[in-house]
Amino acid sequence: MTKFRKLNRPTGHRMSMLRTLVSQLIKHDRIETTVAKAKEIRRLADNMVQLGKEGSLCAARRAGAFVRGDAVIHKLFSELAYRYKDRAGGYTRMLRTRIRVGDAAPMAYIEFIDRENELRQSKPPTPQPPQRAAMDPWTRSRLTRQFAPPKEEKSFDPEI
Repeated sequence: MTKFRKLNRPTGHRMSMLRTLVSQLIKHDRIETTVAKAKEIRRLADNMVQLGKEGSLCAARRAGAFVRGDAVIHKLFSELAYRYKDRAGGYTRMLRTRIRVGDAAPMAYIEFIDRENELRQSKPPTPQPPQRAAMDPWTRSRLTRQFAPPKEEKSFDPEI
């Protein structure tokens, strides 16, 4: 069972709020919300970008069942999928901004990375390490014996 924040709301209200916030994030590329909501939005928005990168009909239907608006779905499957085609994950960034005046809630910006007018420059995606060729167990065993230090003989010398 996955852990998630309940945000002090019933399930229907919480899911409706998160769907709207994710849709607005995709539409505007940056929104300001509370830190707890931003952490939940980050999970869901990354999943939506993964669906956009997948690009299949099933992925489009799954994304359409979650986000609101045809323009949002179009942007998700065209612009965002193209922008993040080389990135393996981590499509959003959360930046803490201020304390809200009315209730002292910590606020944060959540935004997509690698775009124009971003608040902080993103790190370039790390290149994937080269894949090593698979070895059969006999070769691997021989190599480990070759580079392992020799075993020391234990001598038992009873001095009574």
